[in-house]
Amino acid sequence: MQMNTPPRSTIRLTRRGRVALIATGAVVAATAVAVPLLTMGGGGDASPSSLVIPEGWRSGQVYEAVDKALRVPAGTTKKSLGKANLKLPNDAEGNPEGYLFPATYPIDKKATPESLLSFMVDTANQRFNKAPVAAGAQRNAMNVYQAVTIASIVQAEAATKADMGKVARVIFNRLERGMPLQMDSTINYGLNRSTLNTTRNDTTLNNPYNSYQRMGLPPTPIANPGEDAMRAATNPPPGDWLYFVTVKPGDTRFTASYEEHERNVAEFNRNRSSASHSAAPTGSPTGSPAGSPAVTPTVTPTG
Repeated sequence: MQMNTPPRSTIRLTRRGRVALIATGAVVAATAVAVPLLTMGGGGDASPSSLVIPEGWRSGQVYEAVDKALRVPAGTTKKSLGKANLKLPNDAEGNPEGYLFPATYPIDKKATPESLLSFMVDTANQRFNKAPVAAGAQRNAMNVYQAVTIASIVQAEAATKADMGKVARVIFNRLERGMPLQMDSTINYGLNRSTLNTTRNDTTLNNPYNSYQRMGLPPTPIANPGEDAMRAATNPPPGDWLYFVTVKPGDTRFTASYEEHERNVAEFNRNRSSASHSAAPTGSPTGSPAGSPAVTPTVTPTG
């Protein structure tokens, strides 16, 4: 299976290639913000007793949350990476994206940015290196880091938990056919933004996360996935799907036919245009219930 290939900046996209697979990264970010960031002990001036990291947050969001939780100057947590001694896989090259595991973390008076980041990475290693994940990665001819990368895309793209497996299968099918992934969520990550409005110009940018121009997986995960996304990435259901779009809330359509996908995209655009003219549109154009919180497990220190 082709997972990573040299940059292909000279690829010319056909009309088929320019049609976006509609990303849900913006919706994931929006729903994550709806989760209470801190659980406060006592009154409003009390120190936080725990920190919630929702599924799908990017590392930058995690750093900012840790800064606020520990009441340290903005940027402190990111600067601490060099001395945190995180137990990351070699493929990560020191970048913890994908390994800041979504969960609720206890905070005590001795907590530091380094200790919290280490806690998150250690938790990710415990969850990702379990037999089901490792065996699933091997079964699909990839290592765990590649599985985390795929899971991060699944986390960003899937409108619902039920869609995660099919999104993962689309990714595998495209990789196996030597097709570019063409995922808007990877472009959003490379441009440090979250939007549904990917332009044709965006798809031509020379960016390592531009999966319209680059073959294979992006160089790193694009978010921190939860266990549901990891299960989908390591055990996707069978299917021949190559395209998907959520035409309206609760209605995500997967297909192997480009012509059918074009019709689905046209319906999505009509629905979005109609919603933009509505005084009070409900839900979101990609199918995730607006404001629905991500569910994160609570972890406790070990050792």
